[in-house]
Amino acid sequence: MEGEAELWTFLERHLKSIYEGDLEGYRATTHEELSLYEWFVTPHRLDGLPFHLFMTEKRWATRGRPYRLDLLEKRLQRYGDVAIFSYTLLLTVEEEEGLRHRAVNESRVAVRFPEGWKVVHVHKSPAGG
Repeated sequence: MEGEAELWTFLERHLKSIYEGDLEGYRATTHEELSLYEWFVTPHRLDGLPFHLFMTEKRWATRGRPYRLDLLEKRLQRYGDVAIFSYTLLLTVEEEEGLRHRAVNESRVAVRFPEGWKVVHVHKSPAGG
């Protein structure tokens, strides 16, 4: 059974696939029936992979620029084959005018399937005003 370090490594691989436009890595770490709330995109739930595959391919979060991810106040809750990750994601992107920072509170729920861990649900909320 995986320990906490292995689960955080899984999550880092999942996040890296998003920010680097790695569609194969994203598919490998995300369930096809993903559900996701992103308040800055729409006030409604987004279901399935198509929207996020498009956004990942276009590297919408970084526009292909150098970036850094930091996970603050990390917490992992494990219940058998379910892992709940919660943290504040700090994204720093190198822009022409300097560094841009964005912080988002995130919860990601992953389930262990026969082929490995996959994210099945994500909820994002603002990390301050």
